Amino acid sequence: MTKRFGQACLALSLVLGSAGLAFAAETAGQELFQVEKGFKLIPAVIMVALLCVYIGVGFLSKVSETSGYWVAGRGIGKLGNGAAIASDWMSAASFMGVAGLLYLKGWFGLGYIIGWTGGYVLLLCLIAAQIRRFGKYTIPEFLGDRYDSHTVRLIAATVTVIIAITYSTAQFKGIGLICGWIFGFSYVGSVFFAAGVVCAYMLLSGMAGVTRNQQIQYVVLISAFMIPIWVLIKKAGGAGILPQIEYGGILSGMMEGKVVTGQLGADRAAELKNLYLPWAKGDLYHFIALVFTLMVGTAGLPHIMIRFYTVKNEDVARKSVLWGLFFIGLLYWSSPVYAAMGQFWNPLGGKAVADVIILSAPERAGLGIAFIGYLASGAMAAGLSTVAGLLVAGASAIAHDWYATVFKPDCTDREALTVGRVFTAVLCGVVVITALNPPALIAQIVAMAFAIAGNTIFPVVVLGIWYSGSNKYGAMAGMFFGLGMTLLAMIGWIAKIPMFGAGGILPATSSALIVCPLAFLINIIVSNITAAKLSEESAARGDNILRKLHNLPGCEEDEKSKGSALAP
Repeated sequence: MTKRFGQACLALSLVLGSAGLAFAAETAGQELFQVEKGFKLIPAVIMVALLCVYIGVGFLSKVSETSGYWVAGRGIGKLGNGAAIASDWMSAASFMGVAGLLYLKGWFGLGYIIGWTGGYVLLLCLIAAQIRRFGKYTIPEFLGDRYDSHTVRLIAATVTVIIAITYSTAQFKGIGLICGWIFGFSYVGSVFFAAGVVCAYMLLSGMAGVTRNQQIQYVVLISAFMIPIWVLIKKAGGAGILPQIEYGGILSGMMEGKVVTGQLGADRAAELKNLYLPWAKGDLYHFIALVFTLMVGTAGLPHIMIRFYTVKNEDVARKSVLWGLFFIGLLYWSSPVYAAMGQFWNPLGGKAVADVIILSAPERAGLGIAFIGYLASGAMAAGLSTVAGLLVAGASAIAHDWYATVFKPDCTDREALTVGRVFTAVLCGVVVITALNPPALIAQIVAMAFAIAGNTIFPVVVLGIWYSGSNKYGAMAGMFFGLGMTLLAMIGWIAKIPMFGAGGILPATSSALIVCPLAFLINIIVSNITAAKLSEESAARGDNILRKLHNLPGCEEDEKSKGSALAP
């Protein structure tokens, strides 16, 4: 009890310390949000109450063994895991960023919704059941065993960490914007405050607490997202019965220049009309490239795949994907409503207000501070749930796949958990640094993380499951190529090189249309060229894993498949 009390005090001190840093940094950093600033009592009370719940759940879910920390003891059911998948998925990018992109890019922004939901079809058909049938803890562990190679495992673990950092950067930007609106912090202060909250409950509980929190956070975020829509649409002139359909009439009026401030000028009215017609922003190539990248990226995200290890069996894994897709669809069906309401209530906000349009529109519509405070709390829940899942995936890649398997395979469970908790905090610190100067809009940063996953993890996992001829040499070549090309595109985007920009041939947010098929091809070609170099023993172990993945006869458990000694 004394030990638990000490851990609870540590969690509280993390939150209070981060709040102190937030106040200290109040005048620092760039103010990225253009909504009413200053401390807001009612939203702050709502937010603090929910944060206390999250930390309390983490404390009560404290675990002391690796299966509890990494995969929640494999005891999550289909509905619970579906809600956790949805919460893990519906990040600040989904909650805030999609509405912002639709607000800015209109019809073209639908590519984000189509791509992200379509990725779950790939997961359902190609990956979910097989990954759960394999068991174990992490995606790098699966790849290391399948290809009988520590090198493949380490590359996959490194990619997992890169994805976690990139994706979390976008989430911290969203969390920072929300905390700044509620507490009156600067953007920098908000990021520090959010980091303290995430670390507090992550360090206590691992995946068990994260999963329970994500189920709670789903209820918070979906109710917070959808309830204000009914009031918002009614204030805009709708009936307030089914906003997801009713907003079309308001949108038609907006395309003729009718907004809350009156009649828009002819130029702005024409621009708004074009915004909601196909190809006013972007073109067919970039739309398809974006959709494809987000689909394969979704199916290649390690923090989503790891959710299939938390359930009882492969049947539950399949059904949890379907429930997750249903829960996610509720939010995505409503995102265009917020974008249209943003144009109606704030037609001249532009890029500066895009990432907070879900707050700006209700604020301008006068919904009331309680409504908007709960909406902000939902956005905070969305960001926190995804960051927690990402940090678990990233920390497990370091502690379980680097440390406990490769560098010190004889370490104890307690030692592995300690390393995991230390690197959770380290990763959180790295993400804070990158989030202080985010390179793009929230959803654009997330799309870059998806490009990394789609160009590296997705090809090697799919071939590892469905192509018996794929070997460790092909896996390494494909992952190196995919990672190198994606990072090149990201650096080119930041450096403003046209080829890698939004209108270029290889945009950082949509590079998988070209890179992913090439990664598949390189893996297959190199695997066939090097087939003779593979030892019979290594080939037999790979065949044994494939039999296990597809529930075929002849599967045997041996020490190699358990990861006790893999080839370099």
